[in-house]
Amino acid sequence: MKNVLFVCSGNICRSPMAEFVFRELARRRGLEGAVGCESAGTNVFAPNSPVHNGAVRQLRRENIPYFARGSRPVTAEDYRQFDYLLGMERSHAAAMKNLFGGDPQGKICRLLDFSKHPRDIDDPWYTGDFAAAYRDIAEGCEALLDRLFPGSGRNRQ
Repeated sequence: MKNVLFVCSGNICRSPMAEFVFRELARRRGLEGAVGCESAGTNVFAPNSPVHNGAVRQLRRENIPYFARGSRPVTAEDYRQFDYLLGMERSHAAAMKNLFGGDPQGKICRLLDFSKHPRDIDDPWYTGDFAAAYRDIAEGCEALLDRLFPGSGRNRQ
């Protein structure tokens, strides 16, 4: 089983959205038992905060199942537990490398580093554009699944 940790700043917008999108896309490919995922934040000021309403509305629009969950910070133990630690932007990767004292196993990168157009995912907390964040996250999750499970196909449902 491959375990993925999605990481953003506060763990209320992008990373929980990525967690739920990845779970659903893996389900559609028949990979539920082959992958596991969670999400966390580099700057969680209020642990156990709920997923942002804008993210929840976007997940509903896209028919992505979600559940109530509280925010949590990235911890030193996460480096051992997860095979991939995927930031939404460069600053998240840098913060994780700082927390973990480096990245000797090459587990840390951005989610969109797996895509054909590597880039940061803009923070909808500031932009208000949850649809754009969703599109980037879905692109990254599809690309990650393609990398992890070549030939697994998309949207088998």
